[in-house]
Amino acid sequence: MAKKVVASLQKGEGRGYAKVIKMVKSPKTGSYSFKEEIVPNENVKDFFAKK
Repeated sequence: MAKKVVASLQKGEGRGYAKVIKMVKSPKTGSYSFKEEIVPNENVKDFFAKK
């Protein structure tokens, strides 16, 4: 499924967006989970900067 999402972002208006994946540690259990989002290219650094 990921290939389909990434491929669709390469056409037309989708070039202005990026799929970002961030690893987040749970404060209760200490386990890691992944947070996925599609954000505009200008907001990629902001996505990784916030906690």
